[in-house]
Amino acid sequence: MSVLRAIGLMSGTSLDGVDVALIETDGERRTVLRASGYRPYTEEERALLRRALADGATLSDRTSRPGVLLDAEALITRAHAEAVEAFMTEQGLSRADIDVVGFHGQTVLHRPEAALTVQIGDGEALARRLGIPVVHDLRAADVAAGGQGAPLVPVFHRALAEAAGMELPLAVLNIGGVANVTLIGADGELLAFDTGPGNALLDDLVQKRTGAPYDGGGAIAASGRPDEALLAWLLTHPYFVRRPPKSLDRNWFSHRIVAHLPTADAAATLAAFTARSAARALDFVGARPKRWIVGGGGALNGEILRLLSAQTGAEVVTADSVGWSSAALEAQAFGFLAVRSLKGLAITYPSTTGAPQAMTGGVLARP
Repeated sequence: MSVLRAIGLMSGTSLDGVDVALIETDGERRTVLRASGYRPYTEEERALLRRALADGATLSDRTSRPGVLLDAEALITRAHAEAVEAFMTEQGLSRADIDVVGFHGQTVLHRPEAALTVQIGDGEALARRLGIPVVHDLRAADVAAGGQGAPLVPVFHRALAEAAGMELPLAVLNIGGVANVTLIGADGELLAFDTGPGNALLDDLVQKRTGAPYDGGGAIAASGRPDEALLAWLLTHPYFVRRPPKSLDRNWFSHRIVAHLPTADAAATLAAFTARSAARALDFVGARPKRWIVGGGGALNGEILRLLSAQTGAEVVTADSVGWSSAALEAQAFGFLAVRSLKGLAITYPSTTGAPQAMTGGVLARP
């Protein structure tokens, strides 16, 4: 199949900024990972997006934009356009060099049980400004068909693992605001789902207690002691025993669950919650992976990685260490998914989202 050049974009629930990644792919096994970039949000922009998350929690109509959501949508569209434009300038790329942009947008609500998922960002406006076709709204078709609409990245993880000839079974864990795992079986079969909180709770705690945007390297968490009684109680939540497919909204859990603890112990508890809930993924597999590859912002948190290894008994490595990109992995995935969408190839499956059958998705906006 023909190889296309795609730019993928991702703004995660941790609200740190826009990741940009260039890939060349046929949407199947031929994928070359090129340069990546990043456009951070300012603190004022993060504050607006945090208010948008609060307003998004009230939505019952995915097209409605009450409160600050209209302003936040304009911000998301503008920030993504600026990110692409700066990246293309840095890389010496023109519009003619790019076949498609994969635009995830910013999730402000994800309630698949109510057939509702909302990612703000105007794909049509982005395509017009960039002068490049944009594939956006990638979750909606899956949710409308009865799927979870998440996670979307497993087909990309499998393509990378197969291209690299990695030993299977294998686990690929993305720790963004919410953590999601792709479990690739010995025969290449996929099982994927959100495991639980990722960085969001720890980021929220550290921002509130110290003013820093995150726990750099996991140093605060490593200096504390987790509250074992609280952790045991948290892991009795019905979500963790529910069989996949399943997915989480960022707002299901709050950093306020550790409000009574000193900062170091609170951070240690939240880091352990992320690691232990991720390890619970093994409850749903037969053969346990000997290796976990971790991407997303959580790959920078050495304490979460240490805890995950202790919980799983497996080798835990970062995406960077295997030649992938911890920071850009999801952005790369959305470039890959945009190409699959253009070609009418499946992006979700019954074993990854609970969709009734393998489904393509995404809306194409032309400039």
